[in-house]
Amino acid sequence: MKKLLILVGVLVIVASWFGTLWAADTLEMVKKKGVLVAGVKDSTPGFGFVDEKTREIVGYDVDFVKAIAKKLGVKLELKPVTSASRMPQLTEGNIDIIAATMTATPERAKQIDFSLTYFFTGQKFIVKKGTVKSLADLDGKKIGTAKGSTSEQNAAKALPKATILSFDDYPQAFLALQQGKVFAVTTDESILANLLGRAPNKEQFEIPEIQISDEPYGLGMRKGDKNFADFVNKTLLEMEKSGEAKRIFDRWFGPTSAAPLSRGKFKITEGQRVTEGK
Repeated sequence: MKKLLILVGVLVIVASWFGTLWAADTLEMVKKKGVLVAGVKDSTPGFGFVDEKTREIVGYDVDFVKAIAKKLGVKLELKPVTSASRMPQLTEGNIDIIAATMTATPERAKQIDFSLTYFFTGQKFIVKKGTVKSLADLDGKKIGTAKGSTSEQNAAKALPKATILSFDDYPQAFLALQQGKVFAVTTDESILANLLGRAPNKEQFEIPEIQISDEPYGLGMRKGDKNFADFVNKTLLEMEKSGEAKRIFDRWFGPTSAAPLSRGKFKITEGQRVTEGK
């Protein structure tokens, strides 16, 4: 038994050592295989969803990883993930990068590394028109959101008496609201605006001016993946400088989009990265 425990300990150390090497070599590994595998959502309007005509996954997040793959000179492979599965998919080596509406938090930064912030929003609610005027109107109610999201945690903290019901994705949560199974749906305003913009009965709902958190999105990479993280950040800054980042934003959230938003309050700059120590 003692020998077995020693062997297991050695294997854990070796696996950890190889894992660190693997993370540090992701940039070269991607170049060598000629493919960047990105974890994206396929049911989050505006960021990652299936186009009805082409049947391909498109969106804001997709356009950013497309730009990174182009800069690398490799093909892009998109792999659907959910809020709950995206980090395990990354750490297990099934994807190379996460581009899936993921808020960069100090807790998550203990497990993975984040890029500079490439999108900034805040958590709000969709409710039936005229039902909510203050946060207190939501406490004690059933609130829908997505499993494994910061929205889930923030809602529980802001509304201690509410019942938080978690769904696989936000469209399912919004469907529950339309069916009267929940009183409200909560997540980032940008996601809510897209859900509402595409709803056939959107005139029945609204997004009140009640915000419970700031949500800076970061692209996720394996812990210690410095070379790759540096490359991604350099690419993001170049995209901001060239105007490509704004063009992507305007494509999905500009005046002619399904969910127009104001971008004036945010742009990609040095220092907008959440780390474990902050």
